[in-house]
Amino acid sequence: MKTKVFLTSVLAACLMLASCGKSYDAPKAQLNRADFQTEIDGKQNDLYILTNANGVEVTMMNFGARIVSICTPDKNGKFADVVLGFDNIQPYLDNKTDFGAFIGRYGNRIDKGQFTIDGIEYQVSVNDGTNSLHGGVKGYQYCMFDIEQINNQQLVVSYTSADGEMGFPGTLNMKATYTLTDCNSLVIAYEATTDKATVVNLTNHSYFNLAGDAQSVLDHMLYLNADAYTPVNDIFITTGEIDSVEGTPMDFRKPTRIGERINNYDFDQLKKGNGYDHNWVLNTKCPKELAGKLADPVSGRTLEFYTNEPGVQVYTGNFLDGSLKGKKGVVYNQRAAICLETQHYPDSPNRPEFPSVIVRPGETYKSICIYKFGVCGKAACEQATAACDKKQNCEKKQDCAKKAECTKAANCDKKQNCEKAAACDKKANCEKKQDCEKKAECTKAANCDKKQNCEKAAACDKKANCDKKQNCEKAAACDKKANCDKKQNC
Repeated sequence: MKTKVFLTSVLAACLMLASCGKSYDAPKAQLNRADFQTEIDGKQNDLYILTNANGVEVTMMNFGARIVSICTPDKNGKFADVVLGFDNIQPYLDNKTDFGAFIGRYGNRIDKGQFTIDGIEYQVSVNDGTNSLHGGVKGYQYCMFDIEQINNQQLVVSYTSADGEMGFPGTLNMKATYTLTDCNSLVIAYEATTDKATVVNLTNHSYFNLAGDAQSVLDHMLYLNADAYTPVNDIFITTGEIDSVEGTPMDFRKPTRIGERINNYDFDQLKKGNGYDHNWVLNTKCPKELAGKLADPVSGRTLEFYTNEPGVQVYTGNFLDGSLKGKKGVVYNQRAAICLETQHYPDSPNRPEFPSVIVRPGETYKSICIYKFGVCGKAACEQATAACDKKQNCEKKQDCAKKAECTKAANCDKKQNCEKAAACDKKANCEKKQDCEKKAECTKAANCDKKQNCEKAAACDKKANCDKKQNCEKAAACDKKANCDKKQNC
């Protein structure tokens, strides 16, 4: 499987750099070493602190080779712990949590805990319903690792998993090197060899919250260099399909607020996982290519990750339920953190079409994961904060837009009705006008007839008067003649 030349040059290049940025005063880990010093499975547990020139601190322990804390600065140089965990060893023993743990022999799920290698069927430990998850009931996260080497910036741990442990074939000899560089990168390099063909898929299960308050990662911005993901069925086992992220809530090819679409349960995959708990198929081919980036717009902290693995399992703490109290008494509620687990695809032992996870005698499994911590520049932070605010208001804006659309539609209907009513009124007015005009025509005609009648009557009156006048004049002439005759007689 992993026959690539291990990228020791990546480590060497980073270690040679005295500093890649501003120097900060180193904070204290704020953890009491004595609270972790206890015997587990016959071995002594202890804390180990890595510190670089910039004051970044990574605290680890033997139990599960767990990362207990990572203290990094924000844009103002203020340090905070950006991973979930506990103040002492007891909660790690009492609770089946994977906070900061080394995961194996097989990270992620194996359907029914069954697979076949070279015609031999194997049944491994089942601990997730009917599935095997993260190595079974006692995966490596619950095992004690030996310390091979320790200095200020590097810790080397080892563990030997016996043949048949949790049902897995072959004795697996493992070594993991944790290097904190002055580039503020935590480089995790895994190596493993076996004496019998087996399956191997190792990863780290740190829960990140770059705000440093472990409240919520919904406002974090996430970028994934991935065009596809592997969908799951109702019991979280991959269907074997590789689906495009295009047009789905799984598309993080542009930095996107995690909470923007996480509750879109109309998208069946989010409903099944109660959020994001999926494997993305990375476009990257080597650790020099950026696989993804997480950013907190408020603090300005960023986390880039690089890997030679073909996938990354993104888990948004969907099953954290507030029952756990972490460091400083902080309650870990749902979606308080995000895991970025670089690894091979889920259920690969049963999927020959997926990249192989089989390691054989004479081969060396090699995997690398680089978590690079940083801060965005002022302009970038302001831009990211603005983007975050925009995203936070997006749902409200969408609701408003939707409401506006409804109002617009209602107004449109109203307008159409108004226009229709106006058309009706216009038509009615038109008809009324036509009636009026017709009536006016009729009135005009009637008036005309009346006028003609009036003129005729006037003519008649004039004639009558004329006749009367003539009669009057005739009568007057008669009277005059009569008077004249009377005068002559007189």
